Formats: sequence, C-alpha cells, structure tokens
Amino acid sequence: MKDVRGNREDALTRNLDWGIEHEYTVVLQYLFHSYMSPDPDVKREMEDQAINEMQHIGWLAEAMIDEGGNPRIEHTEVDQSTERADMLKADIKIEREVTAKYTEMSKEIEDEKLKNLIIRIRDHEIYHDKVFSGLLEKGEARE
Repeated sequence: MKDVRGNREDALTRNLDWGIEHEYTVVLQYLFHSYMSPDPDVKREMEDQAINEMQHIGWLAEAMIDEGGNPRIEHTEVDQSTERADMLKADIKIEREVTAKYTEMSKEIEDEKLKNLIIRIRDHEIYHDKVFSGLLEKGEARE
C-alpha cells in the first residue's frame, strides 16, 4: 500500500484535524456513557450515535488526505459522568458546540464537495442533540 498522506498544514487542515479530534472524543465519551448507563434506551442511543461519529472520523480523515494533509487521531478530555442526566447534559453541550463550529467552518470552505460534507456532518450533530435532549426529557419526566 502506498502512503498517500501529505504534509499540508493550513487553516483548512487545522479545521479538519479539529473535527477528527472532536469526533474521536465523542466516540469515546458516548461509548463510556453507554457502558455506564443502566437505561437500555440510553445505552442503545449512545452506541448508535458513537457509530455515526465513527463514520464522521472516516469521512474527515479521507477529506484530510484528499486535501494533502495527514490526519491525526487524537482526543481531548472525555466527560466521565456516571449519572444519567449529567451524561446527557454533557453530550448535549458538546453537540451544540460542534454544531456551531461546523457551521462556521462551512462558511470558510470554498470547495462545494467539502462544504457539503461539513454541512452533512453538522446536520448529524443537530440530530444527536435532539436524540439526547429527548432522552433527557424522558428521564426527567419519569423522576
């Protein structure tokens, strides 16, 4: 196999690296929350959303290589809350932050294919926010 990674480093590749880092962080966070939750609905949704975030890592890493960069697979601090409401609040918070970041990124990208990818990922993050918000509301209604 031929290594097709490049060494491009500019605003675009920094943004793509940020996205990869975020996606890796939430994969770990959502899997942790899934493992820690006794609620079967939360477990299933966390696992499903983690799988979707794994797709995002792949798409962003492929885009990075296409743009001549070298993807770094690193993560930031993972929320390790163990209480249902705290987990979901942390997950909602991070989804809202990334939605804002992807929205800003999409405005800076000129390539239509890449812009559409970022918007697609952003829209998935909006969906994750809705899923987690629904789970939080459902749990609060039971209490």
